[in-house]
Amino acid sequence: MESVDLAIIGAGVVGLAVARALAQAGRETFVLEQHQQVGFETSSRNSEVVHAGIYYPTGSLKAQLCVRGKALLYDYCQQQQIPHSRCGKLIVACETDEQPQLVEIEQRARANGVHDLEWLDAGALREREPELRACQALWSPSTGIVDSHALMQSCQFDAERQGAMLLLDTRVVSLKRRAEGFVVGAVTAGEEYEFACSQLVNCGGLHAQALAATFEGYDPGLIPPLHYCKGHYFSLSGARPFSHLIYPVPERNTTGLGVHATLALDGQVRFGPDTLYIDAIDYTVPPELADRYYRTIRRYYPGLADGSLQADYAGIRPKLQGPGEPFADFCLQGPADHGVPGLVQLFGIESPGLTASLAIAERVAQLLKQHH
Repeated sequence: MESVDLAIIGAGVVGLAVARALAQAGRETFVLEQHQQVGFETSSRNSEVVHAGIYYPTGSLKAQLCVRGKALLYDYCQQQQIPHSRCGKLIVACETDEQPQLVEIEQRARANGVHDLEWLDAGALREREPELRACQALWSPSTGIVDSHALMQSCQFDAERQGAMLLLDTRVVSLKRRAEGFVVGAVTAGEEYEFACSQLVNCGGLHAQALAATFEGYDPGLIPPLHYCKGHYFSLSGARPFSHLIYPVPERNTTGLGVHATLALDGQVRFGPDTLYIDAIDYTVPPELADRYYRTIRRYYPGLADGSLQADYAGIRPKLQGPGEPFADFCLQGPADHGVPGLVQLFGIESPGLTASLAIAERVAQLLKQHH
């Protein structure tokens, strides 16, 4: 049976970042991806925002890895000339009763190590964004946008240059432990085979739980429940109203941050994502959702013209919390958590996964090193 040092399942942005980190550390790395291209699911269906690390509970992995990942990501983008922009973000209170939420957000940001937020009053906001209706805002200069496809290509290139192998159109069908490592059963382009590896990283995204469940002898109690949480995006036709990202304060009692205005690197404005829990993977954008989007967006952008929104795309977050449940953090399970040497499982890698990807890779490398 063919044997490799390390296998990574999933070639989204996190799987590719992990492959890059481990290949650069001299590990013989194999990456298995079920689709015919990298980053086909969650990694290519998001806002492409580089998050500052403001909203997540202090001390959570999401907060720590976002702040660390942001610094690593901006450095990497500059070195590799990956298209990105530190366009900044305005977190806005549309009504005065939302202002206390801004205070809470600023305090949490500071506790998370984000010290560059600035307060703007209505006058300063009008100067910056004349189309915006808001009474107060926090300005986050370190929030930005990145070309996620160029980022993934760069990680893939770095990994392959160090000898990593990427197998596309490859589905993992079985996972078994053996005395020294693991046996992976896979199907590539219809052909079934098995190979051995000494270490294994599950970066399966929306499929991470299903992969973990095929693992012979893995304690099912360690696999957190998965909830598909869909977010829809609408794009704006006509002149671009904003030059920064605009985030209204998070609506109370929703799992997302509300429908915000994001920018693509080409200047296109998109609105989204909302949050909708669903039972099966489905990327359609129902046009009738637009009515709700017009209503929500006009709270902060009253000039939004009728007929200017077009259904664009949707993404699905692999959430670990269900509707109405409290915050769930990233789940990075290493040998200390499950007792299986050489195995790391990643569950619930949703936002800020793109921003945190290089920091997650760093953490995975540490978890594997402890037991190498």
